[in-house]
Amino acid sequence: MKVKKTAKTTIKKKNKKGSKKSEEPIVKVLNLNVNPENPRNGFFELDWNPEFVNMLKQSGYEGASEEEIVDRWFQTLCRTIGNEQGIDVTGSGYVQINRRDDGKTEVS
Repeated sequence: MKVKKTAKTTIKKKNKKGSKKSEEPIVKVLNLNVNPENPRNGFFELDWNPEFVNMLKQSGYEGASEEEIVDRWFQTLCRTIGNEQGIDVTGSGYVQINRRDDGKTEVS
């Protein structure tokens, strides 16, 4: 599975005076792509704000970049969902991180 960060975008929250940056931690799934030949493979395209990354850091997630921190959180989330469904995810493989020239990160 791959996780991609969109190009430098800012999640905004509307208020009565117009748009401004949100102070709440926010992460959004912008896109989900599935390989039609092998539906077990695909990737999520996520967008998040700095407050979301700060929340993850306060919860113990570490990394050299925002993308790495969010990648680690997403991996934990996927393992938790698998465990709740009774799927044994231990020893299920490795994670490959590809940093792209366009500022996106792919994790598989």
